[in-house]
Amino acid sequence: MTDILKKLSLLGAIGVMLVGLAACDNTIRGVGQDINESAEAVDDSTD
Repeated sequence: MTDILKKLSLLGAIGVMLVGLAACDNTIRGVGQDINESAEAVDDSTD
């Protein structure tokens, strides 16, 4: 019985880590897109 609980807790911990990594990836991509959009706006304003 405790072996099953250990496996379930391990799977739960892995799931939480994967969700956390996905959230960080989305945040980093969003910041990169914002920087690109800002650079394009500055470039357009200087033309």
